[in-house]
Amino acid sequence: MCHTLAVNEIADHRLRAAWTPEGAAAVHLVPKAVRWLGQRIGPCPQGAPIAPDSAIGVEPSRLGDAEAVALADVVGTENVLVDRAERLGRAGGLSYLDLLRRRDPASGIAVPDAVVLPADPEQVQRVVDVCAEYDVGVVPFGGGTSVVGGVTALRGDKKAVIALDLDRLDQLVSVDRVSRIAVLQAGMRTPDVEQRLAEHGLTLGHVPQSFERATIGGFAATRSAGQESSGYGRFEDMVTGVRLATPSGEWRLGVAPASAAGPDLRQLAVGSEGTLGVFTEVAVRVRELPEKERFEAFAIDGWERGTTIVRHLAQRGLLADVTRLSDVDETDSALALSANWKTTALRRYLRARGIAEPCLLVLGWYGNAKARRAEAVRGLRAVGAINLGGAPGRTWLRGRFAGPRQRDALLDMGVCVETLETAAYWSNIGPLYERVSDALRSALHRPLVLCHISHAYETGASLYFTVLAARDERDPAGQWERAKQAASEAITVEGLGTISHHHAVGIDHKPYLTEEIGEIGASVLAAAKRAVDPKGILNPGKLVP
Repeated sequence: MCHTLAVNEIADHRLRAAWTPEGAAAVHLVPKAVRWLGQRIGPCPQGAPIAPDSAIGVEPSRLGDAEAVALADVVGTENVLVDRAERLGRAGGLSYLDLLRRRDPASGIAVPDAVVLPADPEQVQRVVDVCAEYDVGVVPFGGGTSVVGGVTALRGDKKAVIALDLDRLDQLVSVDRVSRIAVLQAGMRTPDVEQRLAEHGLTLGHVPQSFERATIGGFAATRSAGQESSGYGRFEDMVTGVRLATPSGEWRLGVAPASAAGPDLRQLAVGSEGTLGVFTEVAVRVRELPEKERFEAFAIDGWERGTTIVRHLAQRGLLADVTRLSDVDETDSALALSANWKTTALRRYLRARGIAEPCLLVLGWYGNAKARRAEAVRGLRAVGAINLGGAPGRTWLRGRFAGPRQRDALLDMGVCVETLETAAYWSNIGPLYERVSDALRSALHRPLVLCHISHAYETGASLYFTVLAARDERDPAGQWERAKQAASEAITVEGLGTISHHHAVGIDHKPYLTEEIGEIGASVLAAAKRAVDPKGILNPGKLVP
């Protein structure tokens, strides 16, 4: 029998155990998981520990006295931070290479020259004005969860660069229950958003794996997609209006639910990654907090059949709010790395029912989805999917934010572990899956390459790859850089898919963007950049080709 949660429990469990680097509980892989991984990828070198901050080289701040005084006049002296610990704390994101640099003090970390913490949208605008006057670079900083170099403090041709930390912009500005719109300040973290909205019986329903520390401004800047996107939509689908600070002045967009007043400039701002403006407020569509929640899992024989089933669900309007299909290797790893599965017995059970290469399909339903679920389940049974009940779905639900901590544990073991993602039309899903998988296996020695679909549409789906390999002690950064290049070229060389479905462009994907959007598209982006940021102070070196 599948588990059902009442409305108050749903609000509570989404907020439970919110993680920050300082408060995170360590994850220890169970012994059988360690043994299994060693069998798959071979022996790993001794893991490099996280280096103490005191061991990491940090150059003195290049922020001039005049700039520092001008910024302090806006936000107060106590909110212009130039000491090394504060600057280092906003240096980079959470990619494998970012984390690797923390374990190798000699690798070099790009550190901002100051951290500035404005209190409200007006102060953000005034800070941007000061930086434009003094030609200082501005890197907007929220939760610091970028995995593509999006918050790396590049100076470019600027004398100095600041991290503009939006942590103090943490207010729920307004709730319009009639229109179902909430206005949120850009520095709000998702657990706080859900807690504040739950007081009004509402939810945003945006739950990426970075849920515990990512911010509203970061979601808007990167066109984020959540694990519940099949039901609630991607973040750009939720945005009804934006307020940004730019060197050319404040920019506000969004007055109606739809408009034919020219191109939708909201969608130009959303996804601009801090290069066209700093988000200060975002108006979003909200939903009633669901009264029920149900998770369950099915086993499907083979990846090709699994993707066909998900396509049929999408094209018949029967997707669950959470729809996640794992390939054979990811399913195998889930069984091996979990302490809760009786793996041998389960495999025997599935083989007896014709499932030789099990792919795990997790489905999560919110609210009154009884009829839709019943039709979807009938279709699944008709094509031979085996219902595994609610326990596997609840296991996934409990552990869905554990990835960052699991990665830390794997890094401690000497494992190179990273993710990459793309998306394609259904007719290209098979070839794209094969090409990216082959590229990664060719670029790395004995890698474990896992993949899942977690975002499906009527016309296509995302592919999310996780890669594990024994870390190369001689050139650990180059090991992953070569693999990522091979995968990126496999994605873009024939236009099979997008270079990013939801991780954004940042630094890592910038070399491949023109291939996707064309020279004219690159020129349009550059023209928009010149219009709002003529000196190029906003997030130097990111997105714009």
